[in-house]
Formats: sequence, structure tokens, C-alpha cells
Amino acid sequence: MQIIEEIKNNELVSNPSEIQKICLDKLKLNPLPNVKSELWRLSNKSKFSSFLDYSHKNKESKVCIPYKNSSQNIIRLIIGENSKINLEEENYSIKELKDSEIVDYIKKNISTFDQNDHWSDLLNHCLSSKKNILGLNISGNKIPSIEILSASSSDSFNAKTLILFFKQDCKVDLLQINLGDENSSLSQSTYLCLEENTSVNHGVVSYGENKSNLLNSLNVIQKAKSSYSLGSLHFKFNYARFEIRINQLEGDAKTIIKGIQITKNKDQIATYTKMEFNGPNGILDQVNKSLADDKSHAVFEGTIIVPKTAQKTDASQLSRNLLLSKNAKIDTKPQLEIIADDVKCKHGATISQLNEEELFYMRSRGLTLEEASKLQLSSYFQEIISCIPVSKDRWNLLDKLLEET
Repeated sequence: MQIIEEIKNNELVSNPSEIQKICLDKLKLNPLPNVKSELWRLSNKSKFSSFLDYSHKNKESKVCIPYKNSSQNIIRLIIGENSKINLEEENYSIKELKDSEIVDYIKKNISTFDQNDHWSDLLNHCLSSKKNILGLNISGNKIPSIEILSASSSDSFNAKTLILFFKQDCKVDLLQINLGDENSSLSQSTYLCLEENTSVNHGVVSYGENKSNLLNSLNVIQKAKSSYSLGSLHFKFNYARFEIRINQLEGDAKTIIKGIQITKNKDQIATYTKMEFNGPNGILDQVNKSLADDKSHAVFEGTIIVPKTAQKTDASQLSRNLLLSKNAKIDTKPQLEIIADDVKCKHGATISQLNEEELFYMRSRGLTLEEASKLQLSSYFQEIISCIPVSKDRWNLLDKLLEET
């Protein structure tokens, strides 16, 4: 594990920044996460080692846009390409954060980070240089759709960081795309802060090429009367982890999470979510799906935390999984930690295969087995895809998924 050895030997970064020094000091004591903890025990050790076995000092990443350019009004930014933006329009503004604001915000966060729970973010901040950090202040309610892309380059480890502050009464569609190049690793840490009465429709689409790896961390803070919707899709990675942490600081907010991970061959893709309610009248609607084929492994672990201050919380967490092979494996663990006594909370999990009766019915109407299977899968995918803010004329996600499965 090349990167871990460089951390131990103080060779990871020459002339580290203030943030990098803090994170390196935290990681030197325990450079690897505790494999016995619930967050890491199912992680494939061999694949995790391969994720860390690339040099971060190699060539910079270059993004190949995965769909045709569109005439739609879209703001597109690529982390690492020195994308500059400073828009001040009649109905909205998008301005870059000052370097001091970025440093102060990251320092404030990492001071409270648990080395094990936030290992992914600590590693990211060790490796993410100034040019690979994008911070934006966003305000207004007639904002064009925003697309932000991150990518790795072959035979390299690339780290990217995104910080977005959404001001009061802001309303926006945001699409993040993470692209893994052949034989590479990508670390992406994202921070979203939603002020009061803000609405963010967030999509995360991550896919890679042969032997690509991804560590994707998302940290969301919601203030009162904010609304946050997340639609996510991860596929085509040798090894990938998606860590979602959402905190409703004051309650009285709404969160929707709809995600899917698709594994084939011997891939392992895992999703870990932690939803904290720290005030009354919070709402959560969460559905996570996994589809596993061949000899692959999909993992989902979700935790909902409802302390005494979070009375009248209404939370639902469901895990719906589909096995396409007898040799594939799915681990799922939705869980609740409730202290408040006046709440509506539920969770559940299912693991099934394609419905044989439906397949038989469709085949009796003239469809081939492949056509009938694709039709069932279309229905399975559509619930998640409909939550991702990407228009069909730019990239038909459903067609792309059906091609892959």
C-alpha cells in the first residue's frame, strides 16, 4: 500500500499545507481504519489495498465528458482544471470561496473528525492540493443546473474536494459526476451546507473503467425548513465506497435519499449512510438498492439516529436488493437508534431475484428472455434514476445501465 507507507515515512507530501499537516498528524498514529469496526469489517482487504497502491504524484486527470454537449443552460465545472467562476446575475450568484474561507471550514470540520469514521475525508485532505479544491457560495432561486465533474487518471491516485454553501431561500439542481479511469483510484470529499428554506436536488453519478477504484464521501448539513434530495448511482468499479453523512441541525427539515449500486464480475461496491436528527419534525425518506451479478459483492449499511430532542421525527429507511447470480453476495443492514418517544420510524430489507412469473408472462407474449429481463430491470432502476437531475437528451442513464447489465 504505497500511500500508507508514505504516510508512515513522512514522504506523502512535500511542503504540506496547514490542512495537510493536521490530517497527516491524525493519520500517522493509525494510518489505516480499524477493520474490526462496523464501517470497515466487510471491506475486501485485497481490493482496499489495491485502492491505496497508486502514486498520487503522477499525471493530472483529464475529463472525458460522457455525453454530448447540450444547448441547455448549464453551468459545468471540472475540479482540478482551474475552473474559475464569479457570476452575479439578476436572480442568482455563484462565487468562489476565498482560500481563507476554505481553510477555516475544513479545519473546523477535521477538528471534530473521528479517525475511523472519517478516515476517507482525512486521507482526501492529505492528498487534495489547492488546485483540486473547489469552493462555491451559491444564492438565488433561478439558478441554471450545475454540473461538477471529478476524474482520476490511469495508474494514479487523484484526490478532489468540493465545498458548496447554499444561502437562504436558494433553489438549485446539482449533478456530480465521478469518473474513474483505467487502473486508477479517485478520492472525492464533498461538503454541502444548506441554509434555511433552501432546496437542493442533488444527483451523484459515479462510474469507472477497468480496475478503477473510488472513495466517495458526502457530508451534508441542513438547517431548518431546508429540503435536500439525493439520487445516486455507482457502477463499474473494482472497489468503491460511498459514505453519506447528513445532519439536520435544528430539525424541521426534509431529506430524501434514493441510491443504487450495481456490481458485476468480482467488484465490490458499498454504501454507508448516517442520518442524524438534532431537532423536532424532521423527515427522511430513504431507499437504497443493490444489484449484484457474477461473483460480485454489494454492501449497504444505514443508520438513523433520533435523540431525545428530535421528537415527531418521521423516518423511513428501506433496502431493496436484487441478486442475479448464485455466486454474488449482498450484505444489508438498515438500523435505527431512537431515544425520542414521539416518532414514526421504520426500516426494512429485502433480497430477491428476478420474478420468474413475470418473466414467464412476458415470454408468453413473445418477448425473449433477455428482453423480459431488461424490462424488469428497467422498472427496478427507474425509481432511482428519476431522482437524478440529468436530462435524457444529454445522457440516457437507463439505456446506459441496461447496456451494462
